[in-house]
Amino acid sequence: MNSTRPNDPQLDEELESEVQDDQVIGVAFRWSAIVIVLLLIAVAVGFALRALWAPTAAPVTQEGQADLSALLQPGQGVAAPALPFRDISAAAGVEFVHRNGATGERLLPETMGGGVAWFDFDNDQRVDLLLVDSGPWPDQADYADWPGALRLYRNLDGQRFQEISAEVGLAGIKSYGMGVAVGDYDGDGDQDLFLAAVGANRLFNNQDGRFVEVTEQAGVAGEDQRWSSSAGFLDFDRDGWLDLWVVNYVEWSRERDFEVDYRLDGIGRAYGPPTNFPGTQSYLYRNLGDGRFVEVGAKMGIHVDALDGDGAVGKGLALLTQDLDGDGWVDVMVANDTVRNFVFRNRGEQGGFEEVGELWGLGYDRNGMATGAMGIDAGNLHEDGAMAIAIGNFANEMTSVYVAQAQGQQFADEAIVTGVGPASRLALSFGLLLLDLDLDGRLDLVQANGHVENDIERVQASQRYAQPAQVFWNCGADCRAQMQAIEPAALGDLGLPNVGRGLAAADFDNDGDLDLALTQVDGPVRLLRNDQSGKGHWLKLQLRGQGPNVDALGAEVVVHSGSQRQSRSLSRNRSYLSQNDLSLHFGLGANEKVDRIEIRWPNGAEQVLTDVKADQLLRVEQIDSAETGA
Repeated sequence: MNSTRPNDPQLDEELESEVQDDQVIGVAFRWSAIVIVLLLIAVAVGFALRALWAPTAAPVTQEGQADLSALLQPGQGVAAPALPFRDISAAAGVEFVHRNGATGERLLPETMGGGVAWFDFDNDQRVDLLLVDSGPWPDQADYADWPGALRLYRNLDGQRFQEISAEVGLAGIKSYGMGVAVGDYDGDGDQDLFLAAVGANRLFNNQDGRFVEVTEQAGVAGEDQRWSSSAGFLDFDRDGWLDLWVVNYVEWSRERDFEVDYRLDGIGRAYGPPTNFPGTQSYLYRNLGDGRFVEVGAKMGIHVDALDGDGAVGKGLALLTQDLDGDGWVDVMVANDTVRNFVFRNRGEQGGFEEVGELWGLGYDRNGMATGAMGIDAGNLHEDGAMAIAIGNFANEMTSVYVAQAQGQQFADEAIVTGVGPASRLALSFGLLLLDLDLDGRLDLVQANGHVENDIERVQASQRYAQPAQVFWNCGADCRAQMQAIEPAALGDLGLPNVGRGLAAADFDNDGDLDLALTQVDGPVRLLRNDQSGKGHWLKLQLRGQGPNVDALGAEVVVHSGSQRQSRSLSRNRSYLSQNDLSLHFGLGANEKVDRIEIRWPNGAEQVLTDVKADQLLRVEQIDSAETGA
């Protein structure tokens, strides 16, 4: 997360000349043998184009941005649908307002916001809402009266929520909250909670709907002075017990922040970039199966040190846990801020991980540069089934869209080819999700935007502190640019300016389409109901695995319906600081049934269901090597 990045007045012209070339490369590159050569060329071009930040840099004009975007509109006249969302927070009784403790000192953690999680804490088949607050700093006068970092809202009927933090034991948690992780780590059928924070982290065990803190006995607090961001449960060693990965950001303290003393002309002291703060290592906690965890990060090969010996490289903000190479073992990707992204390939039976981000083409953007990476998600955007990994980046950096190539485990950033790049370049993006908003069977992209510097327009005319969220509609292979930016006016309340941070999806009203929760830094949460009218058919899957991984985290599902083939990986760990609903959601378009569902369970067992009726929530329990109708 850099504080300001340059507007490059020459970049629009460069992009215009590269659009046609990138479209050709995006197709040919996937099947050609010259991937390494092209990447080297991209690196050279990147160094030539990239400019260092300067407060006097000329801004990119809104007109120039619009002209460039017009070059990438669909070529066959396919019109994007309206996808209106309505903010029902007040009507639903969700009155949460995030606090960051800012008093003018401009401390770096104040820019980050808090996460959000959708999960069914009481097993009543209605997904509940958890919000993370950061709060005042401990030396502020109202710290004692602050209700704490965690607020839980019970879903009453899909339209109304009730705040019950005190009743369930989550009131008064005095931590400077950041991210949240949800998972049934003890296999008892209840969802447990982990809070990532500036300072010691916290673990809460769900005991029949009441949360009991077990941090000390579990051994997952981490270092008292560490700054943890995102976190997530996963079963990396396939022993059935959910382990815990915790992403750490930078080595920070109030004293170090003042020593850095970052300033902007026209503003004075400002929220600076992380470049002047040392990096950190992630934590990896192996679940011992008795309520205790042991930290095994170094032993498992996830520590990444600078080649010059100058400490840790990582400055992590977001976490993706998914089998990226199809070998049945969960891999991990960490989106890093201003340094290269990490991809930790799970070595399976050999044990541990190896870091392959650069080798796989996921470390840098299309110009060979590290970005201010925030949110992350993965899915199949293209009809050929190629995996895509999207990462939201800082202002004046395009959202990255890495697409898997045909030659082995190799990705290329096809941000321009897909149509996402130019329209996302001005935005500063945090939470990001790939999901099917209009139920047509194709994944769309939504990202929560908002700057970190509340006076940014004083030094960069093209920037605003509050920015509309963006939705890129997937219009399919018939379009010149597959991902089409929808105008803010067609998004309803989602298109209003936000200082967006966390973003998570769930069908909280059980009407078949996906709704959103979007958090803001030092502002109210937005509970956004999906009110799109042209509904296609849909299917929601809830998987129950064989214990202790009853959540079936790591399962892979392929759904065949008509000519469509869709795949999903079961993981909550996507977006930024946040956790998504455990249900797998599939839009089916005009198809009234699913022909075939293929499930690969976390232990490698396979299960097939056929002739499944659309428009239902289908609960599937693991039955090894079975084929059944539904």
